[in-house]
Amino acid sequence: MSTRIPFRADHVGSFLRPAYLLEARDQFFNKKSITAEQLRAVEDKAITEIVKFQADVGLKSITDGEFRRTYFHIDFLEQLGGVKTDIPVTIVRPDGTEELAPPVIRVIDKVRHAKNIQLADFQYLKSQVEALGISGLVPKVTIPSPTMLHFRGGRAGISKEAYPELDPVFYDDVAKAYGDELQSLADAGCTYVQMDDTNMAYLCDEKMREAARQRGDDPNELPHRYAAFINKVVARKPAGMTLCMHLCRGNFKSTHAAAGNYEPVAEALLSEMHLDAYFMEYDDDRSGDFRPLRFLKPGKTVVLGLVTTKFGQLESKDDLKRRIAEAAQYAPLDQLALSPQCGFSSTVHGNNIAVEDQRRKLALVVETAREVWGD
Repeated sequence: MSTRIPFRADHVGSFLRPAYLLEARDQFFNKKSITAEQLRAVEDKAITEIVKFQADVGLKSITDGEFRRTYFHIDFLEQLGGVKTDIPVTIVRPDGTEELAPPVIRVIDKVRHAKNIQLADFQYLKSQVEALGISGLVPKVTIPSPTMLHFRGGRAGISKEAYPELDPVFYDDVAKAYGDELQSLADAGCTYVQMDDTNMAYLCDEKMREAARQRGDDPNELPHRYAAFINKVVARKPAGMTLCMHLCRGNFKSTHAAAGNYEPVAEALLSEMHLDAYFMEYDDDRSGDFRPLRFLKPGKTVVLGLVTTKFGQLESKDDLKRRIAEAAQYAPLDQLALSPQCGFSSTVHGNNIAVEDQRRKLALVVETAREVWGD
């Protein structure tokens, strides 16, 4: 396979937690029967195993499975100076299925990079990737998108004392905090970072667009504002680092939160943002068609999330090839790649899918990509 990043066969990041890791987390967080150091030792063991799992299945992009996190976003955001988060609430629907209510994320003071958040975790991941002795493997770090500090609460969620005006000071402060985090990772040898962003995808859903209107924002203007916001982060990206965005429509116990064609955000996303690549969910009809890909600029990559992580049924390789060909009608095949639509466990709870199905789906991605691109 090619050494280009993203790889032709890539993935979003999170994996199902092994039972012994879940038990250790329960002992630490609930029973208070083990220390933080003991929990980290268990996490280390699980990460060593998931690193080997990814390499064995043929992936070149290697994450730590997000095994040290409870939620893909909160665990990072709450470590930024000036940010306060609350634990999300699980809502049980009338049919018995569960939905994760969005967490409350508030900016209560000036946003700053109070400490290196992912550095120690990356250093351990890098050591385990290097220990395999396999050339071409690249450790990848996933972090939540900075837009989450605005979208969830809008103007009301950001302290007026700290930020009487949002533009440009708030956006500049957040961009500097993210830039400092990226620099700390780059200094440790990190070359591949993915920002997980629900908000651009949510702005494709009319329910979410109406919620933005109720908060006083214009859903037609927000994608362009967020493009400028992301570009402030990209401007601080260290040399030699690939910076991507994953557009997530929600991923909690095999449920989703939003639906809709990418058209409302496509131009801002694919033409205005200066990112290197985009992981876009395209695993079922809720994502719409591939026409929005016509906005993709030269030199950028869209990783097509055609394989679902929500259910165990394995996709047809022929169907995947057909859909890649359809996407290539709107963006050059050489600027496309393949992945699952999301992680297998964006929260510690995990999707309703078996570990073996997780392996089979990733193997399908690797095999299909090799047959389509041959590099």
